[in-house]
Amino acid sequence: MTKLSVNINKIATLRNSRGGNVPNLLKVASDIEEFGAQGITIHPRPDERHIRYQDARDLKNIVTTEYNIEGNPIKSFMDLVLEVKPTQVTLVPDALDAITSNAGWDTITHQSFLQEVIREFQQNGIRTSIFIDTDAKLLEAAAKTGADRVELYTEDFATQYDLGNFDAIKPYTEAAVLANKLGLGINAGHDLSLDNIKFFKENIPHLAEVSIGHALIAESLYLGLENVVNMYLHRLK
Repeated sequence: MTKLSVNINKIATLRNSRGGNVPNLLKVASDIEEFGAQGITIHPRPDERHIRYQDARDLKNIVTTEYNIEGNPIKSFMDLVLEVKPTQVTLVPDALDAITSNAGWDTITHQSFLQEVIREFQQNGIRTSIFIDTDAKLLEAAAKTGADRVELYTEDFATQYDLGNFDAIKPYTEAAVLANKLGLGINAGHDLSLDNIKFFKENIPHLAEVSIGHALIAESLYLGLENVVNMYLHRLK
């Protein structure tokens, strides 16, 4: 079964919009695990506009499933991850002003840099994943960095799926097959939703984990958080 890691950035955004501690991020994370999710994901940005660095520290004592921290490995982020020591770190090449993740790594150009970063994280017992597009050359270069996994950037699939273009899954299927041959574990995330997750799961071999936040929280406004978490788990079986 593919694991569901729930990204709780949007919970932090809602909290920060009013100040105070409502909703309580730590309680929501604990509840999501209680509802059956197998992981919690956060993606702190340098400006801390949603997840704060202190949240990352506080969640370490709360999360009992897999704990995944995403972000661009600038010094402050690396220091945070090495302090917290989550289960997994997902490296994402975010620009400082990015609203959300919008590109995977150029693992050819940045191969030496990624090798150094990954080595340091792995020496501290942290599993590493690289956010990446489906290009075969980039996947081959990703394997040379020493990463444990890749996270397939799924925005294009999700956009095309909504338009009825189901063939958009093919590059992702091919990427998953190649990644597995290269010895890389396979994660996926970005714009996956209740509408497309079952189709995606059925067509991606060796899919270890999906990280879902924005859609899951939006769907929960109508259907309820516990119900939505279990709807995802059912589709991922």
